[in-house]
Amino acid sequence: MPDVTPLAAWYDRTCRWLRAHPLAFDGALAFAALICMVTGSFADPHGPHGPTFGTRIPDPRSVVLMLVAAAALVFRRREPMGVLLVTGAVSVVELVAGDPAAPVAMSAVIALYTVAARTDRPTTWRVGLLTMAVLTGSAMFFGSSPWYTQENLGIFAWTGMAAAAGDAVRSRRAFVDAIRERAERAERTREEEAGRRVAEERLRIARDLHDVVAHHIALVNVQAGVAAHVMDKRPDQAKEALAHVREASRSALNELRATVGLLRQSGDPEAPTEPAPGLAVLDELVTTFRQAGLPVEVARADDGEVPPAAVDLAAYRIIQEALTNVQKHAGPDAKAEVSVVRVGSRLEITVIDNGPEEAESPDDGGGHGLLGMRERVTALGGTLTAGPRYGGGFRVQAILPLQVRSNPAGEDG
Repeated sequence: MPDVTPLAAWYDRTCRWLRAHPLAFDGALAFAALICMVTGSFADPHGPHGPTFGTRIPDPRSVVLMLVAAAALVFRRREPMGVLLVTGAVSVVELVAGDPAAPVAMSAVIALYTVAARTDRPTTWRVGLLTMAVLTGSAMFFGSSPWYTQENLGIFAWTGMAAAAGDAVRSRRAFVDAIRERAERAERTREEEAGRRVAEERLRIARDLHDVVAHHIALVNVQAGVAAHVMDKRPDQAKEALAHVREASRSALNELRATVGLLRQSGDPEAPTEPAPGLAVLDELVTTFRQAGLPVEVARADDGEVPPAAVDLAAYRIIQEALTNVQKHAGPDAKAEVSVVRVGSRLEITVIDNGPEEAESPDDGGGHGLLGMRERVTALGGTLTAGPRYGGGFRVQAILPLQVRSNPAGEDG
């Protein structure tokens, strides 16, 4: 028992090394097959009491054929059909011309097993039956021994077992791969389901937030209207209405605080400590990307005018997300160009890069960068186009109206 663990560890190391060096394994297998064929060639299967050794010596032709067959087995993984063809031809020559024949057919059996283990079942059936028929038929009808000898039946049995064993190994590998893929897919599905549930919960909370704001703002609006209407003639009723306004606003603030608290992540600040970023700090944003190794050129023709706050923030975020996508997906040698142009009542934001033609799309990795930019632009009443450029690279262009719609989403409050 004390030696079991070291032996198992040595076995595991050996198996890993052989899997990492398949050519070495095939070379060792070819050498072992050569030893078996040479040893078998010294045996006389027709002795008085069974096979006897030392009563015959293989002729030079048989030795050459065994060497050729063993050498072909070294390449059985790279060219399984080619190796089977070579070993089968060598085996047919030995079965027809050998007297008695050396066991060169062993190499064809190994090659047939390899073909069956690395191809599909229909191919295994066709190739296996053909190999079985050719080898067995050659031995029975053209060999030096009678057709009913045990050696001929042995060739028939060994070729059939090789094809069956190879097909069984291939089926087991396919089964194990299917189980592994199913487990990986289940893991991905579990993560996606968890993300979907989080998104649904956040959407529900956002809807609750909308309902809270809509209800209390409507109540405040009504009570404020009543107070304004009766302020001069019935001040006591106006005070009562203002009290309702105060109570409604307090309730709204409490519910907002509770709802937003559910949306906060751990470590989030209690309140914003900096103003929202905009085009005024575009140079600082570009500098961060340059320091990260992405060359960025900026061209501005917006007359230095500050756009509305919503447009200013959207323009900044679009440039930030587009440059982030360039850095992530366009390759190590990519360069980016950013242009901010004011055309009449519109602000055009363009970000292009010179990435390779085969570069993956910014959303290929499962992110939501382009989707988020498109939703932000659509909310302001603008348009966004994004796609690969002719000759390589990617282009993102957003056209933002400088007159922001007051109710872009069409909510009724």
